[in-house]
Amino acid sequence: MDFQRSFCHLIILSLLCLQAKADGTGYVRFLDSPVRQYFRPFSLDVVSETNSMLLSEVGAAVSVLLGFAPPATLSAASSSKLNEVLMPNPFDKPRAVFMLDVRGVEDSQVMEQSVYAEFGGALSSRVIVGSTKADIQLPDEGEVSVVSLNEPLSFDSDVELTDKELSDFASFLGGTYVADALERMNGEFTIPLASGAHLSLHMSKKADREFIESLLSLVHNTRKAMDVHEDLSGSMRNPAELITGSFDGIKVLQEEYGSEGVTQKGLELLSASISKIFESLQTAHKGQIVGVILFSGTASQESETLLNVMFTSQRPARWLEETKGSSGQTIDVEVLLVRTILAWLTGIILLIATLMGIYSLMNMPLTKDTLLYSNVKLD
Repeated sequence: MDFQRSFCHLIILSLLCLQAKADGTGYVRFLDSPVRQYFRPFSLDVVSETNSMLLSEVGAAVSVLLGFAPPATLSAASSSKLNEVLMPNPFDKPRAVFMLDVRGVEDSQVMEQSVYAEFGGALSSRVIVGSTKADIQLPDEGEVSVVSLNEPLSFDSDVELTDKELSDFASFLGGTYVADALERMNGEFTIPLASGAHLSLHMSKKADREFIESLLSLVHNTRKAMDVHEDLSGSMRNPAELITGSFDGIKVLQEEYGSEGVTQKGLELLSASISKIFESLQTAHKGQIVGVILFSGTASQESETLLNVMFTSQRPARWLEETKGSSGQTIDVEVLLVRTILAWLTGIILLIATLMGIYSLMNMPLTKDTLLYSNVKLD
């Protein structure tokens, strides 16, 4: 009997371990504005399972930060969790979110002190990733501008990447780039880290090159997002802005070097780069932007993002009936005709009213009352 009970316990424990591995966990870090507070004050305690979040709750938090209502399917427990993360003021939201999914990072790497120090002022939470994706539900596309950070660098264009641009990028990271005199784009990066170590990456190595290109693409696409924000600031529209993408450079290093050494230094460099990028975004948005950095670990799929942007706009029934009955061009003609008729009718009515008023004034009888109204003295 004891043997059967022990065997059952062993099976149950094995199933729980398999389920935990299948679900997977990750970490999310919420980067707040230095001039405004959109998140609750963070705790210095180590992140534990008691304050973990579901992936759907992270997506709902992004929707709320953009100024939209959370999904109607959000449970009471999830709403309570959002209340623990977000400040309770519904009328003061940043309406701009920088969201990055860093894939292929293990839990121990995220909690490394050198990496954690780069986000010292960030609210952190463990995330239960699960086996399915979560949606960030947004209204009509006209109310939110979505900029992707996954646009690849084009090396086949007329303006190719040069050693000078790589040198400028190394300077941005606080390091140096030594070009190869014999071959273009074959030099070596040397970048000092906040922990006191140095990271050396050589463009001749495939993994190093892919990591550098991923990091350079992230910086380049972020600058494009800032250009989009500048264009939107000068227009009559005022949409919310979601800057979203994923980063696979750490996963590439991990496949080549394992989870220690170069990979850990690469994660520290990425964390420092995200801090620099977020500072630039803060300047461009004048403090009205927050960051959501998701470390999804090994549970994420090869080419899928865990947080999927989904538009849930529904047209009114009257609009649907009009659209169903006629084409867009016919509707435009009908609307123009109705507006023209209304404008002419309004003009004719105003003209008739003006002429009647002038006629009444010109033919008003000169009585005592009218002279008094005209401010004429009577003896």
